[in-house]
Amino acid sequence: MRFALVAGEASGDILAAALIRGLRERFPGATFYGVAGPRMREAGCEAIESIEALSVMGLTEVLRHLPRLLRLRGSLLERIAADRPDVFIGIDAPDFNLGLERRLKARGIRTVHLVSPTIWAWRPGRVHGIGQAADLILCLYPFEPALYERHGIRAAYVGHPLADQLDDRVPQAAARRALGLPEQDRVVALLPGSRSSELHFLSAPFAATAAWLHARVPGLRFVTPLARPDLRPIFEQALARHPGPSWHLLEGRSREAMQAADVVLLASGTATLECLLLGRPMVVSYKASALTAWLAYRLVKIPYVSLPNILATSLAGDAVVPELLQDDARPEWLGQELYCLLRHPVLRDRQLARFDAVRTTLRQDAGRRAAHAIQELIGG
Repeated sequence: MRFALVAGEASGDILAAALIRGLRERFPGATFYGVAGPRMREAGCEAIESIEALSVMGLTEVLRHLPRLLRLRGSLLERIAADRPDVFIGIDAPDFNLGLERRLKARGIRTVHLVSPTIWAWRPGRVHGIGQAADLILCLYPFEPALYERHGIRAAYVGHPLADQLDDRVPQAAARRALGLPEQDRVVALLPGSRSSELHFLSAPFAATAAWLHARVPGLRFVTPLARPDLRPIFEQALARHPGPSWHLLEGRSREAMQAADVVLLASGTATLECLLLGRPMVVSYKASALTAWLAYRLVKIPYVSLPNILATSLAGDAVVPELLQDDARPEWLGQELYCLLRHPVLRDRQLARFDAVRTTLRQDAGRRAAHAIQELIGG
């Protein structure tokens, strides 16, 4: 068996690696190749292109890279169509992968799309184009398959690989020792995102929020993991304008930073799901360019942007974490929400109880379930 895969973003790398391991159990000797990140390569996938080639975020930001992305998709189409793998699997990156899947499906290659596009949040009419592109949709969240089944599109709920991997029982003291943080102090983790555009918008309000908290809760320590070395100067410039707090800047190690923290302030994205699965109270924020934000507000049809709130409301009907976006991402407002979580155990416990329910729902051994669904698709 031969599988071609194209993943976009670090989160796609995690998902694809779990899927590869599940497929290898069912198809010993199978080969895997495509657009891959480090975890996919560790799982045995040959990288014909780096995942960084697709790591572009934001509606307006994508436009600058559009010619290059179209060239890349064209070259992948010719390569994969000529190779004729048994299955092509697009992992997330729907704007890129669905077009590739549609063309490959038209040439007689089975296609699978892992991670349902957010048709429940915006542009629900996309469901018809998704059905034309993919023979099978693998869904991470339990409410998604029904959206496809009513249109006669094959879909399967597999759960989320992160729920299988992350453990909320890791002792906080052990994480602090690993990072060189005092075990007795209170710690706030701030994660402003993994892209330079996110740090451009969030570094200043996050640094100012730390200064606001430092003035009101003496002895706090602040830890920030940075995804890449080139992001450090961006964040350090913001810190220089807000001296006072005790900072620990890390290269990577975002999960350890969250495990070590009493509360977490972070950019909306996959990290919010990781924080939920690790059992840490959080406040979510996000800022983007004015044009990107304007377009998002017009297009998005759900009241929340963070995965913890989207999942919690699907299970119980109300949000669980504060979200402060765009102009609401003010240091005093962010600081007040964090201050309440630090000072009031009842608020922390309420969040964590809701997190437990989401974790149980998502923990389904996703890699194996996804591999089983693909095996059923190909009739093997």
